[in-house]
Amino acid sequence: MDFTLLSSPLQGFTDFRFRNAQNKYFGGIDTFYAPYIRLNGKLVIKSSYERDLLPENNSSLEVIPQVITNDADEFLFVAKYVRELGYKELNWNLGCPYPMVTKSGMGSGLISNTEKINHILDRAHSETDIIVSMKMRLGYDTTEEILDVLPILDTYPIKNIAIHARIGKQLYKGGVHLDAFQQCIDNTKHKLYYNGDITSVAKFHEMQQRFPSIDHWMIGRGLIANPFLPSMIKNNTTEYPKNKMELFSAFHDTLYEGYSESLSGQTHILLKMHHLWEYFSVIFSNPHKVHKNIKKSKSIRNYEATVKEVIAQEK
Repeated sequence: MDFTLLSSPLQGFTDFRFRNAQNKYFGGIDTFYAPYIRLNGKLVIKSSYERDLLPENNSSLEVIPQVITNDADEFLFVAKYVRELGYKELNWNLGCPYPMVTKSGMGSGLISNTEKINHILDRAHSETDIIVSMKMRLGYDTTEEILDVLPILDTYPIKNIAIHARIGKQLYKGGVHLDAFQQCIDNTKHKLYYNGDITSVAKFHEMQQRFPSIDHWMIGRGLIANPFLPSMIKNNTTEYPKNKMELFSAFHDTLYEGYSESLSGQTHILLKMHHLWEYFSVIFSNPHKVHKNIKKSKSIRNYEATVKEVIAQEK
């Protein structure tokens, strides 16, 4: 069965620099979702969002912008903005689990508010020609919350609904709710994409067998931890390429160079790279030791030397 691999957006990680580097050195992702635009009541697009979506920064990628909001005017403002940049689709985030988002009644904190969801979709479809797609969790408190939303979504020509098979309250802890995801398949006419815990080729095959009708698969944290994963899934192999560390090293250096140019000051750059290594260390034979060594590097010179060392040791 043919299938499509998508990159699930992760705030602070999957910006255009990461997307371009992953695509250049590893490939395997068919479509990237950009991290969400959040307006916070002001109808102004921040320059960081602007840079992330500029067509010239995404020229070799297929990218879909995303918005997080509980306000119809904000949705329409972002829809108009991305249309002007040449994008035809806008993904609406009802999945983010972070308390600072959900407490404001956005992301997965909006799923139980069916009235507001209906109102925003009504205006989105009657006042703009943007194609709307959704990214959701199963609910915030319970996996049943989504079942009250699906009949509403069925009344709109939504392109697809990507569902991360957890509830918001879980954040990223605990397992995915596969029976609840199956209930969604059984209770909507819309095309569903699966998201959640695709962290290995074996895990992907397991999910494929569990949900034979699904042909679009979203990889989130698994992509950051292992940028080789999409191409390994596509090639149906558990073997890394022979030049694994050379590829990873080139990927790392491209990212590091990009962030060194765009971030101001050693502290910001190191913080960014330390966060990435929380994930990157997974593909090394001793992840804990690698992460610990990277975290100990408190200066740029020290960081660069440590990275060289851990890569050389792995080779």
